[in-house]
Amino acid sequence: MSDPQTKLDGSSSEEKQDTEAIKIPTTARERDELDDLFDDFVSKKSIFINKDVLSIRHVPKIIPHRGEHIKKLGMILAPALRNDRPSNIFVYGKTGTGKTLCVLHTLNRIVERVKGTDSALRFAYLNCKLKKVADTEYRVIASLAKELGAKVPVTGLPTDEVYNIFLKKLDEQEQVVILVLDEIDRLVKKTGDEILYSLTRINSELKKSKLCLIGISNDVRFIENIDPRVKSSLGEEELIFPPYNALELKDILSERATSAFVEDSIHPAVLPKCAAYAAKEHGDARRALDLLRVAGEVAERAAAEEVKMDHIREAEDKIEKNRILELVKTLPNQSKLLIYSIFLLSKNKTDKLITGEIYQTYAELCKVNDNSILTQRRISDLISELDMLGLINARVISKGRHGRTREIYSTIPTDLTEIISEDLRGELRL
Repeated sequence: MSDPQTKLDGSSSEEKQDTEAIKIPTTARERDELDDLFDDFVSKKSIFINKDVLSIRHVPKIIPHRGEHIKKLGMILAPALRNDRPSNIFVYGKTGTGKTLCVLHTLNRIVERVKGTDSALRFAYLNCKLKKVADTEYRVIASLAKELGAKVPVTGLPTDEVYNIFLKKLDEQEQVVILVLDEIDRLVKKTGDEILYSLTRINSELKKSKLCLIGISNDVRFIENIDPRVKSSLGEEELIFPPYNALELKDILSERATSAFVEDSIHPAVLPKCAAYAAKEHGDARRALDLLRVAGEVAERAAAEEVKMDHIREAEDKIEKNRILELVKTLPNQSKLLIYSIFLLSKNKTDKLITGEIYQTYAELCKVNDNSILTQRRISDLISELDMLGLINARVISKGRHGRTREIYSTIPTDLTEIISEDLRGELRL
């Protein structure tokens, strides 16, 4: 017999009361304010025509200052038009230099070209930076198989069986398949280069199809540190993308801004400023586009009809803060413990910190959350890495006959320090 307290929807009266207890009451005044806010937003004319044009996902029809690179990619991949296997390609250059954009643009064009012909050509793209996609060999092969249309469970099968599913799907018809492995260096750091060795040798196992690999990396030195057999196969063709200069970045921004913004809604000084900002950051076009997009959002929230220099300055501040937060999130746990130690000591000390006292605090924190304690030499290396990332400033000073040490202070803005500290406390169980 059912509990008399149980309702028709399967929940008890106690559960009903608990649910009601956590509901947040909304007053009529709050609803009116939100309604007014939404009405104002909808009624105002937006300065954006298409904001997506400024995102990194957008693949434009025209890519300024990369014509030669696109032509080279086209020449290398052209054999696929005759059902021949193109050479494997290794593409490298700093972040925001157009590597992925040019590769996807060229592949889209070549796939378009074979439509309605006898050639069977397809490509699969995998971003190896994404978690739960490329952090194990199983997930990489499963993700590639899914990209080709195979059904693979998230977990539960032996890796060899997943590899066989991938192989079977790959070889189900006569076709040329191009696999794009973006941020390929991240894949090797997580899983080793065995998977690349398998992929570069896979054509010997295929009877109908042919596989071409395109590896994309921000790390120019990455290919030097992998198995020589993988290096020779993956790097059959190499393409280097140099950073953009300020003039090139301005052209890119002008091209995108025409499609992204309403006419005459950008102050003439804005695009050169965005270009100069990104040129300073190693010619990163993504930075320039992000800055312009965020500045547009800031201007729109302020009900401005034009993006001005004040909006750029506010956007720059927002982006810099977001960059720092993201950077700290991606640090290894030992580096997080180290930076938290610096935060703790800085709270109670006005002077610059020295390596020894930071190490002592770091060691105490390691004991609190059962982390292994690294040597002072290794911590010194981590301090150098944090300095290179711009999260701290570490200056070597001489102490005479007592040797040398480093004066260290955090370069993270004060308003962000508390936010990051709170996050680190929870993540590191401190």
